[in-house]
Amino acid sequence: MGLKIKKGDKVQVLSGKDRGKTGKVLKVFSKNSRAVVEGVNLVKKHMRRRSESEPGGIKEIPTSIHASNLALVCPQCGRGTRFGVIVSEDKSKAKVCKRCQQAI
Repeated sequence: MGLKIKKGDKVQVLSGKDRGKTGKVLKVFSKNSRAVVEGVNLVKKHMRRRSESEPGGIKEIPTSIHASNLALVCPQCGRGTRFGVIVSEDKSKAKVCKRCQQAI
């Protein structure tokens, strides 16, 4: 089963240490229902210097968060909402906000 959240979507975190934060989805792992969101669930990683131009040190990188803890942000409402998918007559799909009924 695939995820409804796709790469590039703007999402809001519903639970956890980063609750309330919003960010863009960078990567989706549909097999285990997880997604990497920009600026959310950051961990510190010790990086070795690989070349003269790339310095080493401790860097913060985003790690994956479960998709059930994410809600799509509606551009009209401005907050995380549930959404549905409607199929138009020309067989194209569109996400629709459950709150304001506008296309996302």
